[in-house]
Amino acid sequence: MNGLGKNLKELRKINGLSQKNFALQMQTTQQRVSEWECDKIEPSLFNIIKILHVFNITFEELIDGIDAENK
Repeated sequence: MNGLGKNLKELRKINGLSQKNFALQMQTTQQRVSEWECDKIEPSLFNIIKILHVFNITFEELIDGIDAENK
């Protein structure tokens, strides 16, 4: 099963964004994006909403395939 970080990384790559470019759109750092993608930390609710806007997706699309039992 996927985690939020893996889904985020896949979305970023599908949209042709580097971590740096995505970080600029999110008004955060490349290191923070890396931490999200490696599931070291989870984005705040504020940042999740920004992610949805950047990729023009729904919350359901963002969390598709995530196994809640492994969190």
